[in-house]
Amino acid sequence: MTLPASTRDDSAMHRALALAAEAHAHGEVPVGAVVMDASGTVVGEGRNRREVSHDPTAHAEVVALRAAADALGSWNLDGCTLVVTLEPCAMCAGALLQARIARLVFGAWDDKAGAAGSMYDIVRDRRLPHRAEVVSGVREPEASTLLQSFFEDRR
Repeated sequence: MTLPASTRDDSAMHRALALAAEAHAHGEVPVGAVVMDASGTVVGEGRNRREVSHDPTAHAEVVALRAAADALGSWNLDGCTLVVTLEPCAMCAGALLQARIARLVFGAWDDKAGAAGSMYDIVRDRRLPHRAEVVSGVREPEASTLLQSFFEDRR
């Protein structure tokens, strides 16, 4: 039995939030991401790893996309959904389009660097050869609270 998209999205966001909490525990900005295939099976996951890996591209989305591509044996993730706790930045929006992600689901908006509708809307830009469906605000209060507590702790 295949679960409805909203139930799958909520379940995947639950896992992404757990990954974000792990990132926070390791001194990283608390962002987590999960990639699901068309049936809703998780095929990749990641959390921010920039500090621990010294890699500026180790955002949760990129880590999850790499894991999914490795698991599926292809860079082309057509039909997959990327679920992430924070609206992707321009780099991550570009990466998900390059991977041919069909749907993007995110929790909290990023008014400073978001590229899926707040600052920019790269993922739905009609000038580009690929676009993704966007679902925003899934478990937004939880995602926002994680981020707020992280930055309050750092002040």
